[in-house]
Amino acid sequence: MSDIKVQKILVSQPRPAAERNPYSVMAEHYGVQFDFKQLIRVVGITTREFRDQRINPLEYTAILFNSRTGIDYFFHMMSELRIQIPESMHYYCISEAVGNYLQKYIQFRKRRVFFGPNNKFEDVIPAMTRRPNERYLLACSDVHNDDVINMFAEYGIEIKPMICYRTETVEYKKKELDNYDMYVLFTPTGVSALKQNLPNFAKKQGDKIMACFGASTAKAIEAEGWKLHIAAPTPECPSITTAIDHFLARQAEEAEQNN
Repeated sequence: MSDIKVQKILVSQPRPAAERNPYSVMAEHYGVQFDFKQLIRVVGITTREFRDQRINPLEYTAILFNSRTGIDYFFHMMSELRIQIPESMHYYCISEAVGNYLQKYIQFRKRRVFFGPNNKFEDVIPAMTRRPNERYLLACSDVHNDDVINMFAEYGIEIKPMICYRTETVEYKKKELDNYDMYVLFTPTGVSALKQNLPNFAKKQGDKIMACFGASTAKAIEAEGWKLHIAAPTPECPSITTAIDHFLARQAEEAEQNN
């Protein structure tokens, strides 16, 4: 535990839409303050940047989506280029929520939209192996790792990444970010954005608490030389809010014992 009582916490995500949410419950229970500040923003690429990839979507029979953002920017680009995606196109999605979002752009039919129960691309591999002649595109950002592509390659499935959008760092004044007791990060890109805003954080972290969700985010934090205190998911804490709650509960217990 840190010697400094955590009171102000920066969460690098948008504020939850629901007024009552895990963060608001913790704020009320522990008397802490959560501020929601996005460190990165997503913007679409230009039609020229898309063409420079020399990818013709009509030469492929299937598209993989790992987010609703990817769906939005893909279909926006197709509209800009006046490319009509055929009804025969198959869609493989990382989750049911992402798959259902396709209804915004296509006439939804189960026989051409595939997703699994566990929010993992591994879940759609059985459906993919039943179609050995399928040609796959992965709609993604300019910052993506090859873990998914390599995972499919182990099954003999070739995936072509297709950049549809990019992430940019949101710039803040130093005083807007350096007065927090805890930082909660969710992506390696968010780690890079915090470093860009606070380039000396590794030297001046001190007792500031670093929390993150995801193994790749944890790896990025450790690569920067920052001390990581809270990581999720774990068997005990499947969500980042659960992990933060456990930390704040221990802090409250220690404070009570010291009084």
